[in-house]
Amino acid sequence: MLLLGAVLLLLALPSLGQETTEKPGALLPMPKGACAGWMAGIPGHPGHNGTPGRDDRDGVPGEKGEKGDTGLTGPKGDTGESGVTGVEGPRGFPGIPGRKGEPGESAYVYRSAFSVGLETRVTVPNMPIRFTKIFYNQQNHYDVTTGKFHCNIPGLYYFSFHITVYLKDARVSLYKKDKAVLFTYDQYQDKNVDQASGSVLLYLEKGDQVWLQAYGDEENNGVYA
Repeated sequence: MLLLGAVLLLLALPSLGQETTEKPGALLPMPKGACAGWMAGIPGHPGHNGTPGRDDRDGVPGEKGEKGDTGLTGPKGDTGESGVTGVEGPRGFPGIPGRKGEPGESAYVYRSAFSVGLETRVTVPNMPIRFTKIFYNQQNHYDVTTGKFHCNIPGLYYFSFHITVYLKDARVSLYKKDKAVLFTYDQYQDKNVDQASGSVLLYLEKGDQVWLQAYGDEENNGVYA
C-alpha cells in the first residue's frame, strides 16, 4: 500500500498546472527527500556459514543430585578361576582353652603277680622249690606243679622271698632261665630260728621262667618255712 501511494503521488505532480521548460522527452529530476531505492530488489543468496567458535571454559560443577533408587539385581555371573595362593600370614595368638572333655573309659591294666608259701618243710636240693600254699595267683602265671613262674607279659618284675631257717644251714638261689641271679646263705645257730631274705628287680621277656631252689647237699637244706 505504501508503494502504490507513492506511485499515485508522482503521477499527480504534472497535473498541478505548473509550467516547465524542459523539453519533451527529458527525464524529470528526482524530488528532494525521495528514497533512491524505493523499489524492492531481488532477494540475495544466503551467506556462507561462519567459522565455528572456540570452545569455552568448563562451567562450575553443579550441586550433587539426590541418590537414585536401587536398581534391580542383575543375574549371577559365572564363577571365576581360582586365584594364586597367597603368602602364609603370621601366626595368631593362642585361642581360649576349650571345655574339659568327658572322662573316657579306663585303659586295661595288665597285671601279673603271685604270692605263695610252703605247706611242708620237705624240699629237694638242686631242684625248684614247689610252693603249694597259694596266697594269690589269679592270673595263674605261677605253676604249682613245677614251682616256676612263667612270664606272659614282657616287662619289669620285682621278686622277693623270706625264709625261715631251722636245724640246718640254708643256701638258696633265685634262678632265671637256668641261671642263678641271686644267692642267699644263712648259717644256722644251734637251738635258734633264723630268718633269711632276698629281693631282685628283673626284666623278663615273654616265655622266661623264674624259680627258687636250694643248692648244695642235704646238709645245707635248712629251709623250714
